[in-house]
Amino acid sequence: MTQKQTGDYIVNSCTMYIKPQEYGNRVYSLIGEVEEEILCPLKPFSIIQKGCAYYGVDYEGRRKGTRLLIDYSRKLPIVIEPINNIYTFCTASPENPKCIWFFAEHIKDYRRVSARETMVIFRNNHSNIFPVSYNTFNTQMLRTSYLQMKLMQRVEFNKEKLILFLHGPKNSKASESSELYLNKRK
Repeated sequence: MTQKQTGDYIVNSCTMYIKPQEYGNRVYSLIGEVEEEILCPLKPFSIIQKGCAYYGVDYEGRRKGTRLLIDYSRKLPIVIEPINNIYTFCTASPENPKCIWFFAEHIKDYRRVSARETMVIFRNNHSNIFPVSYNTFNTQMLRTSYLQMKLMQRVEFNKEKLILFLHGPKNSKASESSELYLNKRK
């Protein structure tokens, strides 16, 4: 993977992970994308917050929404942008300077390397070893999957309600008359 530097970064559908990188006496972010790595002078948590804001919701709003959907309170996965399937999860408290953020859509597999290390294999077939226990990584993957499922259930439920509202129950007179009306307008 090639590496480049940028002064600014917006999370996108190519973002695979964001990890802290010491650079002199400051903490930068090393961002893994599908085709390259990017070094950015912002801290990982700042990039996550900025990504949420870029897509129209602040981080706290996303965090509260996650809590309501999955009823957890610590190390919450975050929906940065649901239409493009941009979900992320952290390996420690978001404020922890060693916290790494992963983007679930890009994770193909993961394996225990040692008590405190996990190898992550991405969908582009690149793999890296990260300083996070397998159990923590697995729990965070499961929470993120649970969040995705709960959100999709809500979307599907609302879609069904809209269809019922527009078309009514299949075997009702109101449904038949609305279909006649809609057909006549065509």
